Amino acid sequence: MTYPSFDKNVTGLLVIDPYNDFISEGGKIWPRIKAVAEANNCVPHMQQVLHAARDAKVRVFYAMHHRYRAGDYASWKYIAPIQRAAWKRRSFEFNTWGGEFRAEFVPAPGEIVADEHWCSSGFANTDLDLQLKKHGIQQLIVIGLVAHTCVEATVRFAAELGYDVTVVKDAVADYSDEMMHAALEINLPNYASAIVTTKEIVEALSITHAPALDPSA
Repeated sequence: MTYPSFDKNVTGLLVIDPYNDFISEGGKIWPRIKAVAEANNCVPHMQQVLHAARDAKVRVFYAMHHRYRAGDYASWKYIAPIQRAAWKRRSFEFNTWGGEFRAEFVPAPGEIVADEHWCSSGFANTDLDLQLKKHGIQQLIVIGLVAHTCVEATVRFAAELGYDVTVVKDAVADYSDEMMHAALEINLPNYASAIVTTKEIVEALSITHAPALDPSA
């Protein structure tokens, strides 16, 4: 089997929106993605990829959605439908459990949390591109939520900025199978260099950090 090839010195794992509201029982949005997320074991797969990246010494970055705060958007002239929905639901409310990282995805020391994004792309109006460039990152492995919104928007933007992107298709989820299909089978192949499984990415990362063979052995 041919796996994507990664140089750990220029590769970063990008984890998108691992909030309790999204991926924990009791979260505000969890009921909407639960069926798809459980069908493909999204959360366990996200954990596997994160652990594999840490083991391989691949730097980890987080692209997090803006957390609801009272007064958000109140003075804005134009509000996108996705923003209006988040405002109405108080998605990822600041200083609440729903607006916290799920426990298994709390950043470890040295891992980088970019500025919160206001709509869908982790790059738009944030410091994510700056953080990646300052750390020499050229290749991105992407996991997280939601496939047809934040994941797709972030991958598209990454491609525009010149990053080589790999999406882990069973470490993302969506509100329906149709939305997953649209993102992973129709749209993202135009922007991601590879769309792979958790098994494939874990194997690739294990090769990335395997010790060099001794030619004299």
